[in-house]
Amino acid sequence: MSESSVSCELIVRGRTIGEADIEMVRQLVQEHGSRGRAPVARLLAERWNWRQPNGRLKDRACVDVLGALHVRGLIQLPALRRAPTRSRPSTSTPTLDTRPIRGALKEWLPFRFHRVQGSPAAPLWNHVIQTYHYLGHRCLVGSSLRYLVYSGDRVIAALGWQSAVKALACRDQVIGWSAPAREEYLHRVATNARFLILPWVDVPHAASHILGRMIRRLNADWEARYGYGLWLLETFVDGSRFQGTCYRAANWVWVGRTKGFAKTRNGFVYHGHRKEVYLYVLDPWIRHHIGCADACDPPLTPEYLLSRVVSETGLERRSSMIVRSKDWDPDVPPTFDLSVEDVPQLAEELEAFHALFEEAFCRVEQVGLSECYLQGLLTSLNRKSMEPIALKLQGPKTVRNLQRFMGQYKWDDGVLAQRHQQELSKTLASPDGVWSVDSSEFVKKGRESVGVARQYCGRLGKIENCQSGVFVGYSSAKGYGLVDARLYLPESWFSPEQQERRQKCKVPEDLTFKTKPELAAQMLQTLMVTELFPGQWVTCDTVFGNSPTFLQGLPEGRYYLAEIPCSRTVWCVPSSGCVDPSTPARSVKEVAEDPCLSWERVTLAEGAKGPIVGEVARLRVAVSDDGQPGQEQWLFLRRALETGEVKYCLSNAPVDTPLAEMIRVCMLRWPIEQCFEEGKSELGMADYEHRSWPAWHRHMRFVFLAQLFLRRVEQRLGKKSSSPHAPAGAALDRSGVAGGAV
Repeated sequence: MSESSVSCELIVRGRTIGEADIEMVRQLVQEHGSRGRAPVARLLAERWNWRQPNGRLKDRACVDVLGALHVRGLIQLPALRRAPTRSRPSTSTPTLDTRPIRGALKEWLPFRFHRVQGSPAAPLWNHVIQTYHYLGHRCLVGSSLRYLVYSGDRVIAALGWQSAVKALACRDQVIGWSAPAREEYLHRVATNARFLILPWVDVPHAASHILGRMIRRLNADWEARYGYGLWLLETFVDGSRFQGTCYRAANWVWVGRTKGFAKTRNGFVYHGHRKEVYLYVLDPWIRHHIGCADACDPPLTPEYLLSRVVSETGLERRSSMIVRSKDWDPDVPPTFDLSVEDVPQLAEELEAFHALFEEAFCRVEQVGLSECYLQGLLTSLNRKSMEPIALKLQGPKTVRNLQRFMGQYKWDDGVLAQRHQQELSKTLASPDGVWSVDSSEFVKKGRESVGVARQYCGRLGKIENCQSGVFVGYSSAKGYGLVDARLYLPESWFSPEQQERRQKCKVPEDLTFKTKPELAAQMLQTLMVTELFPGQWVTCDTVFGNSPTFLQGLPEGRYYLAEIPCSRTVWCVPSSGCVDPSTPARSVKEVAEDPCLSWERVTLAEGAKGPIVGEVARLRVAVSDDGQPGQEQWLFLRRALETGEVKYCLSNAPVDTPLAEMIRVCMLRWPIEQCFEEGKSELGMADYEHRSWPAWHRHMRFVFLAQLFLRRVEQRLGKKSSSPHAPAGAALDRSGVAGGAV
């Protein structure tokens, strides 16, 4: 291409500019450049039919497009021409009656609203705003309407309305719209850019009365002028000058503060002066019109906003900030040695911890509900399901909202998972980390919950009506935690007869049947790509260790230490290194019972009550997958001193792997069991009453967050913990030797 061509598209003022557009601009400049830049910009807007929501051409935006192309050397604009000096006709200053207006509101009613666009009163509006408003007069942005308010023949107030601000975080969070939806519907929002009560007017309640009357008229005038109605109004109040009393009295709702930026022609400039933001909802169903709310979501009424929006302007936070609630009695593991002084600090830590994940939620009420649910999992409630949590922390009115939040409300589960894993990595990641894969079951009485079926329940050791989840954990010297989970759906759930049942439980339509090893492999591959959790080793129980497909599918360079059943057959590799295929294979149980096998007594870990001692042995074996000796691996055996129970593991680790390394990895297999024990006994992991696919995964993610919070508190307490942190120690201390499914 020539130097005047572009090899990639440009984006200017939100519009993508391609090579064909640039050729058209060059032609316009060649034909009409002598007339100046502004005429060329207007012709360009006409060619593109680029218009504002009010129908006006976006010729000013086209001026920016021309400038951007000129700076990049893609077009050559004519030189800027100095505008000829023109003497403006002298205008006399409008005369105003400034005598005091005092008394009761009813003495000065009715008020008359006069729209000044294109009328002789326009200079008067400009004059009073320039003279008496602290911001002075400037042209209103985009679509706009201006009004003077009269009592009799005397002006008492002036108002100006303009197009809404594009970037306003607190408003966008209340609405919950996406960036494309905001681009499409922002013209339905207007900003009260100016509101002035003239200084000689001293009539109580006049301001709120004017605002109320103005709102009723504004929507009709806006639709008459621009062809569409408004759904929402916004305004900004300088808290250093005003308290916003008249807006609150007129049913506007405070929703937050600006971030202290001002828009300029080339972007935004930080000035640090934050303003209070108030909203007035004209159409309570705005979220439903936009498509960012479910059918069951309530309308945006003032009452609803007031119940959800947390005010920070007072001396105290609202009672809905549950981490400050007097009813919160944190329930932490017994190894935590907390003093009375620690509890308020714990509340502050939880509040700051929760703030790390708020970006996952679309609306401000979701932030409050998520905080409620997380804190509820950390309370001392006997049963930590939604209703007890809501009743304890926020009252009966929140029960239904909390249920909808977990099962129906739209928020970004992916963002929450990603943020959780990033924060977990900061807490636990270590080069010596170990991955763990395991399943855990949840007994259910009914048949309506997603994935429920009669299947093996490890906790009960028998076939039972239950749900089963596949979990991935991570352990290191820094601690342990659960990283991800998937609910296992039995194959019977995918039959055509179960279609209605799947739809009712909101199972994704594109979901296909996968075995537990397949689910685990999928999660591990996704997680390892992120490189958040370093570590070469993967451990698992017999469900996964007995699956050659799972073990062989692990990423290259990963070693596994996989439990296998005692019936698994192998060939012992002789010292010569050659296995005789005619020799019958033996079960690993028979190998462990061979009196010639050499066992070594070792200290497995340091527990809370002293060293944990066991016996280990290992030998090279050839694995049998098809009845013939196959790949050579390590057979690692661990035997409990008190019970004599033996655990059998296979490993693809190199021949020169030290025994001490395999012992270390073996002990880091059990923290995932500790996660299940901790989750089910202390964090409500099995207390949920959710029936849908999304709600099950959301609940588990909140349990993971609660565990992460405890890990961080544990690290902060350090020596204040009643026992040093040893990931395997706590699990082993319960049974003498680590073992048993939870």
